[in-house]
Amino acid sequence: MQKTDVAILGATGAVGQRFIQLLRDHPWFAVREVVGSSRSAGKSYGEAAHWILDGNPPEDIAQLTVKSLHDELTSPLVFSALPKEAAIDREEALAEAGHIVCTNASANRMVADVPLLLPEVNGDHLQLVDAQRRSRGWRSGALVANSNCTVMPVVMALKPLVKYAIRRLHLVSEQATSGAGYPGVSSLDILDNIVPFVPGDERKMETESRKMLGAFNGSSIDELGIVVSATCTRVPVVDGHLINISVELEEKPDLDAVIQDWISFRAPDPIPSLPSAPAHPLRYLEQIDRPQPRRDRDFGNGMVTSIGRLRECPVLGYKFAALSHNTIRGAAGCSILNAELLAVEGYIQGTRVAETATAT
Repeated sequence: MQKTDVAILGATGAVGQRFIQLLRDHPWFAVREVVGSSRSAGKSYGEAAHWILDGNPPEDIAQLTVKSLHDELTSPLVFSALPKEAAIDREEALAEAGHIVCTNASANRMVADVPLLLPEVNGDHLQLVDAQRRSRGWRSGALVANSNCTVMPVVMALKPLVKYAIRRLHLVSEQATSGAGYPGVSSLDILDNIVPFVPGDERKMETESRKMLGAFNGSSIDELGIVVSATCTRVPVVDGHLINISVELEEKPDLDAVIQDWISFRAPDPIPSLPSAPAHPLRYLEQIDRPQPRRDRDFGNGMVTSIGRLRECPVLGYKFAALSHNTIRGAAGCSILNAELLAVEGYIQGTRVAETATAT
């Protein structure tokens, strides 16, 4: 099968590099264009990128010439790892020009007609693309976002519990340094320390969670009517965001029932068959001191959310911990999974993925 050409915006940065790493040998997508800052434009990717992941960039990608942000792109599928300021205008312009833009940037997440997509949680929100195209007059383009990396394990863990009527949430994050990009947090700030403030993330956790757990009504998203309070902290861990969650449920399931809900949770078709989708998106760890970032972040190729320490909360009723790999499941990996769902649902023009997936 001919692979769909892909462009990566912000390709030299930390999340851009993760896109390149995860797309190596992808069965449906092939990186053909890399876009960087004006300092990188015109150089080979191997020369421009200060590679911070294990190993080296793929040889074929290292030889690509880095394009500038406003150069014309030919790839139908675009992954964005741009900072918010650069993403605001460029992502929308590319979608208007007919590209499918799957973005990790925060610029458009809470825009009413932009799906804030996590396929296992709200795959049906993809239908918002049709409303987006109608309202904006786009024939083939689309703009689809994935959430803040700290929100992701929260909504993944809560999705099986929505049936119990969630009322209130209290969230305290312990976020890895890689969430700040590269070079990230100064060593003098993070070594032997915890920083009790992550700019912007508390607001994102309180708003994005309501949108993602909401319901698609045929034309827009009805946000879930819950009260959310979040505190975000930065800790001296390289990868893996751990969130301590307290939740109030209108119904009162016993603890064993909640654990069984997590263990038995599966995404609806066709999501489990997508190349990047884990067979079991949630796992529950019985050990009293798990999950832990170093031991659990890479489970399921970094795409599984690990949950543990479920117990009674004297304030809200239930409390537990949830962990995900922030630059894989919480960033590049989720964008790729979103694109795979777009492909099988026929939203990416010129691809044979949809008919191939149907045939198999």
